[in-house]
Amino acid sequence: MKNTCLAAVATAPNTTVIQGFTKPEISLDDALLKVEAVGICGADSYIYKNIKTPMILGHECVGRIEKIGKEAARKWGVKEGDRVVIEEPMPCGYCDVCKMQKYQLCKNGGRYGQVPISVEPSLWGGFSEYMYLHPNTQVYKIADHVKKEIAPMFIPISNGIRWVQDIGKLTLGGTIVIQGPGQHGLGCVIAAKQLGAACIIVTGMSQDQKRLEVARELGAHHTINVEEEDPIEAVSKITGGKMADVVMDITTGATIAINLSLELARIGGTIVLAGAKNRPVPDFNSDTIFRKELTVTGVYGRDFRAVEPALRLIESNTLPLELLSTHEFSLQETDYAMKVFAGEIKTGVPPIHVSLIL
Repeated sequence: MKNTCLAAVATAPNTTVIQGFTKPEISLDDALLKVEAVGICGADSYIYKNIKTPMILGHECVGRIEKIGKEAARKWGVKEGDRVVIEEPMPCGYCDVCKMQKYQLCKNGGRYGQVPISVEPSLWGGFSEYMYLHPNTQVYKIADHVKKEIAPMFIPISNGIRWVQDIGKLTLGGTIVIQGPGQHGLGCVIAAKQLGAACIIVTGMSQDQKRLEVARELGAHHTINVEEEDPIEAVSKITGGKMADVVMDITTGATIAINLSLELARIGGTIVLAGAKNRPVPDFNSDTIFRKELTVTGVYGRDFRAVEPALRLIESNTLPLELLSTHEFSLQETDYAMKVFAGEIKTGVPPIHVSLIL
């Protein structure tokens, strides 16, 4: 068995170089993952455009345990040959944030897909034939029958479960508006449908026509093209003037969506902000928050309480998740795949979930 592997290294903004690396030696408490597939996330795209030091991106990973130390096998409950997915953070487990069970926000540990290759053993991202698994990795088994391109979807689906159910606190029979029909927005549709929401409304633009169709296939009751109709008037008509119990903003860079969220929520409603804007929000009218007694909360990632049910849902084969899998590429096509995901290269099919298959 050869002791080297290939990885796609982001060396500069919008630049990928395929490089060879030596597989690391494994000790008692770590492991080596043979990557099968890795999804591309919006965070990967942002880092790719703004990267300052070479690193291997990718954190939506599924693969098999190639080598594992005895202590890691005991702690994670897995063995060599097991098929697993991993979470992005490598939390310390000891800080106040970790004790609050918000380990996805831990600043003491690293994050897969965000560690420079200058940090040994370099293989810190999923855009690689093999990935090093740190002792603090969060590892979950996944069934063998799940297709390679489907397995990484545990991240948008678990995000949806946490954002809609745990943070948004949507209830059975409730109404939700989801702004942004990308992979995470569609994950929220899945979560709302599984919960038993009575009215799921998804908004998007003309370029999102295919994504809005997928939203309806997954259980959305209504979709709104905000370029063709006023979303406030449309939601008011759909809900008989009551508006939404929960409003999710999962748009990227669209600051107008935050102001719109205030109008789409009912009195006493909840607004969940999950889409990065990377700039201040102009003309933000905070008075609407206290006049309607709104709850506005941010959310970042997921935790084990959402990952486990997401995996079981994927394994059940009860959802048409193949509708989300729009593009698959090889490791050597990483740069092309990143540009397709970002919409810089048009393929005729709007990207939803884009994967590298190794």
